[in-house]
Amino acid sequence: MIGQPLLAFWVHTPHPFLIQFTETIGIRYYGLAYLLGFVVAGWLFRRYYASGRTPLDPIAAMDLMVALVLGVIVGGRLGFFLLYQPDVLFSRPLALFQVWEGGMASHGGFIGVGIAIGWFAYRRKINFLHLCDVVLSTAPAGLLFGRLANFINGELWGRISVVPWAVIFEHTGGGKSPRHPSQLYEAALEGALLLGYLQWRFWRTDVIRRQPGHLAGEFLIVYALVRSFCEQFREPDAGLILGLSRGTFYSIFMIVVGLVLILRRPKSPTSSP
Repeated sequence: MIGQPLLAFWVHTPHPFLIQFTETIGIRYYGLAYLLGFVVAGWLFRRYYASGRTPLDPIAAMDLMVALVLGVIVGGRLGFFLLYQPDVLFSRPLALFQVWEGGMASHGGFIGVGIAIGWFAYRRKINFLHLCDVVLSTAPAGLLFGRLANFINGELWGRISVVPWAVIFEHTGGGKSPRHPSQLYEAALEGALLLGYLQWRFWRTDVIRRQPGHLAGEFLIVYALVRSFCEQFREPDAGLILGLSRGTFYSIFMIVVGLVLILRRPKSPTSSP
């Protein structure tokens, strides 16, 4: 079935810790990935404000970061169980707090971020859709680092393949067969490509001022499309829904919301945030 000898493929050895103190405690690459994502977002927020493209000043941006951190962690964690392992949540609810065992869902994280943005926009009297544009234009940085951490951890590996760059994830449950390093595909498309596209749109066009929410809609649609594409190479980590992987199925709703944001009529095309 496999055309090349197994010795021709790289065998992945997981290294979840950058610095390890005990068997389960240390500085994990996954946590570091989240930290780097928020650092990049904070840096971009400062640049946005300095250029006059957002009223989100540095002090307000720090408060927003706290809300976003909570939204990502709570939304991502709840989303993982509700969207992928609801039986575990209802049979062992304490598993929700066993974060050292891993388990985050990007779609749940997006919902948590949306709630955090809504709360912050209401409290600070900032246009909600403008704030969505600002936040989501930075989100792919976190996705990039997160997918790289997935690869380092040897989790969320791809389907069996004989491509020359296939990897054997034997030590993390992938068996002896070489597989697509789908985590790297997602890092490149959901992370680097999407970040570059959104930054180009943010700086080279007037879409932020002209139609608040449009850039957020573009993010949702492009992310859903590239996520669905990458799902073709990723081993499903839960049962299919209507013949689709769960990542693809949940992405359909992101496309719908994205289209609503793009096709809506702005109240005042010339009004600033």
